Amino acid sequence: MNHPRDVGARKYFDSTYPDFASDLRNVRIGLCTDGFRTVSGKFGGQYSCWPVMICVYNLPPGLCMKDPYMLLTLILPGPDSPGKDINVYLSPLIDELKSL
Repeated sequence: MNHPRDVGARKYFDSTYPDFASDLRNVRIGLCTDGFRTVSGKFGGQYSCWPVMICVYNLPPGLCMKDPYMLLTLILPGPDSPGKDINVYLSPLIDELKSL
């Protein structure tokens, strides 16, 4: 895969919603997250941190995954991973993106 536009899911989306795909002004974004655990404290207590980032896919392949075009939107801290409750944290972000 050289660019996210080469993925089969995008081709399926384009065929399902041709009106969206035909307008070049529509912004395509990817929402990605991955958690990591840090060891902190005197006794090695564990702490979980989940950054949530948005990548803009309308850019050329050389810019798509570069730092200036990846937006850090949320950081979900806590002792454990958000798991199934991640939608509670993401719903305000999704609402704001829909309004944009």
